[in-house]
Amino acid sequence: HFRFNAFDITKVWPQGEFPLIPVGRLVLNRNPSNYFMEVEQAAFSPGNMVPGVEPSMDKMLQARLFSYPDTHRHRLGANFQQLAINCPFAAAVRNHQRDGPMCLFAAGSEANYFTGMPTTSGVQTVTPSAGELAVRVDGATRRYDQTPAHAADDYVQPGELYRKVMTEEDRAHLVDNIVDHLKAARVDVRERILLQFARVDKSLAERITRGLATADAASAAGAGAGAR
Repeated sequence: HFRFNAFDITKVWPQGEFPLIPVGRLVLNRNPSNYFMEVEQAAFSPGNMVPGVEPSMDKMLQARLFSYPDTHRHRLGANFQQLAINCPFAAAVRNHQRDGPMCLFAAGSEANYFTGMPTTSGVQTVTPSAGELAVRVDGATRRYDQTPAHAADDYVQPGELYRKVMTEEDRAHLVDNIVDHLKAARVDVRERILLQFARVDKSLAERITRGLATADAASAAGAGAGAR
């Protein structure tokens, strides 16, 4: 059991404990020559995986495995995989979708379902190059476990981001942005929010407090000048 839920999308896996593993290189060597064809019609999906790579049980990922292809069908039509930008390089589409709007290739008399019988493109066979992991799923459906230890850990990574990752300029910009939005809030709202920032980093809460005091003084001075 790790100190936080590995599938919590509000957490980052620390690179110090989980070093990045290079898996390849993506080379961008030109700009799109046709923006609509190569950008607007692109249909990316986390479900497009090579054999041997499977999705985790991350709930957000599981939702997107469904929603992305469904959105593509709504946006681009059922035959979106036939569009050049969405096809494997130098390969033809091999699925059972037939006809309908924006159909680019005539499939002749081929069936629109898997038959295992010879077709014009050859005998349909399934020869997976990698097995699929069997995952046992049972029990009641519920939210992720949120123990007191998990709740306390919610403030650890934001604190490390503020202290170790941000530069002093970044921290100053963060404080200025928070003050700019918080200065119009009621006093009780300010107090509750400052308590949360104090759990992230005490000095962050102190800098925000000083910034609010400066903003309040400037606002009062401006109101006084306007009244005169």
